[in-house]
Amino acid sequence: MTTEHQVAFFLRELETGDTWRRAAAAKGLGKLGDTEHAAVLVRAAADPAPEVREGAAVGLGRLGVLAAGAQTLPALMDDDDPWVRRQASLASIRLGLRDREVVDAYGRLLGDPDYHLRINALEALRELGVPGDVPALVRLLGDPACGVWGRARAMVFMFKKDPDVEAELVRTAQWGADAARVPALWMLPDQHADRLLPSLLRVLTDDPSTEVRCAVAFRLSQVDRPETQDALFAALETDRDPEMARQLLFQLERSGDERLLGPASRWLSDERAGPSAAAALGSVGGKAATRLLRAVLTDPTTAARTLAAAARAYGDMGRWDAVWLLLPLLDHAAPEVYDGALRGLDAMADTGFRPWERAAVARALVARLGVATTLVWVAERVLVGLAEALPGLRELADQTTSPLVRAAALSLLDPHNATDAGTPHDLPLFVRHLDDVDTSVRQAAAEGIAHWVEETGTLPPGEERLRDRLTALDSDPFESVRQAAAEALRALDGCRNN
Repeated sequence: MTTEHQVAFFLRELETGDTWRRAAAAKGLGKLGDTEHAAVLVRAAADPAPEVREGAAVGLGRLGVLAAGAQTLPALMDDDDPWVRRQASLASIRLGLRDREVVDAYGRLLGDPDYHLRINALEALRELGVPGDVPALVRLLGDPACGVWGRARAMVFMFKKDPDVEAELVRTAQWGADAARVPALWMLPDQHADRLLPSLLRVLTDDPSTEVRCAVAFRLSQVDRPETQDALFAALETDRDPEMARQLLFQLERSGDERLLGPASRWLSDERAGPSAAAALGSVGGKAATRLLRAVLTDPTTAARTLAAAARAYGDMGRWDAVWLLLPLLDHAAPEVYDGALRGLDAMADTGFRPWERAAVARALVARLGVATTLVWVAERVLVGLAEALPGLRELADQTTSPLVRAAALSLLDPHNATDAGTPHDLPLFVRHLDDVDTSVRQAAAEGIAHWVEETGTLPPGEERLRDRLTALDSDPFESVRQAAAEALRALDGCRNN
């Protein structure tokens, strides 16, 4: 059947077919028809059957006649049937309609009960570069569908300098429904937060909604005034909601103010606020905080998240017994405790471990280097410079099945990081891993060879074969490997010339 015959068939179906055949004909006519058929689809848009109106909307979007779309689609975007509204909005987007009637229709769809239509409206208005119905847009900051509120927040941020949007954001932050009020408070421009300071201070203690009080606490923490800091500390003393305490402790932690000691000690045993309380104590420091954190670290009933935060805080404080308290936590059943203890040791590594701590840290971390793949790089950083770890790393490099651990072990064996009596014999280990399937392992092996040659100042046995293998890496698909191989070849050249 030729296109002309198909179009004729669709036209007959639109006149005489049943509901579903008329709907299919409208869609087909939009695909195969021409400008002259736009009027037919406009008539179909008034069909009593919603299925046909939906088909007409699809057809108009496909046909591409802007005038017909602008004439018909705004009305279909207000149709009683959600499927008609959805297809009409998609057709309007497809046609790129920009008329006032279309923009207004998108604005009305911002309040549509169908979240797909709210998303369509947001996407269309963003493309058009206009906010549409501003109160409706700002209300969507609290929409229950993440696909809606995420787009709405991006839109409000995009139009934050629009006077209408700015004014509505301020109004919502003051009096809006809680769902939209909370993100509006987060997004409140600085100049308005400063101007609304008296009312925000009242909300901080008087509002019945924990979410609103938390949002106000966050916003006030960004206002650099003594009275706001005092108000936050006062709220921390009086508020009894764990979520509010968690937020206030988190916001005030960086102050290191001794006023944190009392509230933090009271909230340590709370499962929700305990982690923030532990972190706050670490920021304050001193004998009282040390005593409280030590008790948390040695109490077998401490919640895992609080234990993890306490371990990290105690490591940051660098107390004399921190290593001996943190190492046992590396075997805790909860992964977050291993994370906290490891990061606590990482904080201590910045200033260096004491001579009597080094071997214990090395043994513990080499044995657990692959416990958590996302933390291998943290463990590697702790082990840098610990010559006591090198014997275990030599065994690990050949035994582990994890490419991440293998690369970390080779990097730590690199003589630029640490050396011991076994370093002169490490070259074969690096050479064995030049053909590893993992990019990071090949790179670490080539870098290790370069630094081994520089450190020992000797040409390796089988130099020519090694040169051939390094030269072959010039065709490696990864530039980092090619650069490391070139560095190794330059090291060999430098050693020969010397």
